Amino acid sequence: MKFIVSSSYLLKQLSAINGVITTNPVVPILENFLFEINDGNLTVTASDLQTSMITELQVEAKEDGSIAIPAKILLETLRNLPEQPVTFSIDSNTYSIEINSDNGRYKLAGENATDFPKIPTVSDGYAVNMSSEVLSRAINNTIFATSNDELRPAMTGVFVKLDETNTTFVATDSHRLIRYRRVDVAADMAHSMIIPRKALTLLKATLPQELTNVNVEFNASNAFFNFNQVKMICRLIDERFPDYDNVIPLDNNNNVVVKKGELLSSLKRIAIYANKTTHQVRLKITGSELMISAEDLDFSNEANERLTCEHDGEDLEIGFNAKFLVEMLGNIDSDEITIKLSAPNKAGIITPNDKDEEEDILMLVMPVMLNNQV
Repeated sequence: MKFIVSSSYLLKQLSAINGVITTNPVVPILENFLFEINDGNLTVTASDLQTSMITELQVEAKEDGSIAIPAKILLETLRNLPEQPVTFSIDSNTYSIEINSDNGRYKLAGENATDFPKIPTVSDGYAVNMSSEVLSRAINNTIFATSNDELRPAMTGVFVKLDETNTTFVATDSHRLIRYRRVDVAADMAHSMIIPRKALTLLKATLPQELTNVNVEFNASNAFFNFNQVKMICRLIDERFPDYDNVIPLDNNNNVVVKKGELLSSLKRIAIYANKTTHQVRLKITGSELMISAEDLDFSNEANERLTCEHDGEDLEIGFNAKFLVEMLGNIDSDEITIKLSAPNKAGIITPNDKDEEEDILMLVMPVMLNNQV
């Protein structure tokens, strides 16, 4: 088997799917790319059993065939080659691969393509179309709030609920919860699934900058994303997601409107002086004044800043984890935000004041008990 391809074109396509390959895979052959040629069309697959990514490109080839090629050494070779046509010659008996460039020859050992695990297909499933921009925004607004706790697998992914009128993306780690809803994405019938964080991280890195249509198909066990020349198949998390609607408080009538940029900058500075274990910051709202403070008694560090705000409700003092607040605010585009509170021991809700008509975003954060409230 022999084929010719542009070195930079091949590198670009391989780089798009390389993230799925792990350093210590369950099966050693998963350290390889699976190359399959059919009528001058090269299909390259990378997998870690849970998630698989596939890309297609046109090459010059006179015959069909397949081979598993070590990913690391191939990528490093291509990264260090200038743009030029490279020729791959594969011995189907010994699985040895020879790469010829303008002024060099590189030999490496491949593996039998039949040992590569079979990639699942989505049949008898549902389908929905969304733009790459919508999907990218949904991932960016939720993925940071997923949990790392493997004992609660449902929380390690993003819950997606498709409906006839909208699509909702939810992520929570039990300390905070993000609900991101789009009214411009709807399905023919209601369906829900939990997509793993790793798959979404790969998708986020691979989605094109320019507006592209993404076709999403799914059944009970897998989701299938298809855009440009890239396909991704991931195994869904087969767990029950927490009943998030019941967690969102409806009686938070203490509203604080504040400039997001000012609050974010202030929190970043104040957090430097907070306890390194709890990251606790204190928000004290008195009239139209918001006092942000933190202290680390172990090192006698303390800091406070004063901001102006629009406040409708009772004066209140509440503690939050600064790290969570900074991360949540960093993912909001709006210049102004509203913080809805009720009591020092009840969850706070953050919503952007300026938002796209097609989207609705709600961020919930649990309070940290202040020392004087114990």
